[in-house]
Amino acid sequence: MIKIHYIVLDLEWNQNPVKGEKENKNLPFEIVEIGAHKLNENWEVIDSFQCLINPCVYTELSPYIKKIVPVTQDELTKGIDFVVAIKAFLKWCGKDYVFCTWGSMDLTELQRNMHYFNVENPFTCPLIFYDIQKIFSIRYGDGKSRLSLEHAVDFLQIEKDVPFHRAEADTYYTAKVMKSIDMDVLEKNYSIDLYKNPKNRAEEVYASFEKYSKFISKEFDTKEDAMCDSEVISTKCCKCSKSLRKKIRWFSTNGKIYYCLVNCEEHGWQFGKIRMKKTDEGKFFVVRTIKLTDETGAAEIKSRKEEVQRKRRIRRQKK
Repeated sequence: MIKIHYIVLDLEWNQNPVKGEKENKNLPFEIVEIGAHKLNENWEVIDSFQCLINPCVYTELSPYIKKIVPVTQDELTKGIDFVVAIKAFLKWCGKDYVFCTWGSMDLTELQRNMHYFNVENPFTCPLIFYDIQKIFSIRYGDGKSRLSLEHAVDFLQIEKDVPFHRAEADTYYTAKVMKSIDMDVLEKNYSIDLYKNPKNRAEEVYASFEKYSKFISKEFDTKEDAMCDSEVISTKCCKCSKSLRKKIRWFSTNGKIYYCLVNCEEHGWQFGKIRMKKTDEGKFFVVRTIKLTDETGAAEIKSRKEEVQRKRRIRRQKK
């Protein structure tokens, strides 16, 4: 049996420091620090990694970042090149590991920085990871709210013996929060990073969880092409996978998010949600979820549909 280890990762990044100037659309966030803790299969810390990176796109610290991250401009100028840093980090990670992060942005921005600086991306597609922020909410909260790491540390009464908002420190606390979560809860609630999206039908992703299912589609040239695809707009019960007839067909409130409503005789009301995603190359793919709901949730979808229809009537009358 292959023993995996866990890489608890946190990044600090800089952004455009000049208000009013356009950011680099290919690199909205430039990484300035990588911090990580390596845990064994028993979630015991066995090693750590930390390095500061000298930024070359946004060379001046953003005022917003200065308020949050306790790092100085002088410290960053003594940092190393990103390419050197990421290669050292990937070598340190080793093999047979899974990432754990507080929130869902770190892996996306790590890969975006790798792409920008022409570093080969070794990660699998789909890239499975554990979002400890989400899992903390599932274990201790409502499953929807996303609270700060410091809130979780206070809630669990973990001693605060190092300052927050430095990469290595935040992974230190994230690892401590992980120890309060059952392995079964963690493994049932994995996340899927979307930076490397499916390119064709064979790479599409299907995933089932306790209360919802997720589908990540292949690429399409346009949003309209995506919404004409039979697999994209199909609706199956998230519990039994039975094909369900739509009570309310797919509709959109803003052209980016679409909803529908279905009902399973065995498992009750469920709503579908499609989020339209655009790739860096201008293609489109969708993330579709089918989720259990109740009469109140069903009524909310109906209300949204009625509001869309009401706005359309107003627009037609104005014409």
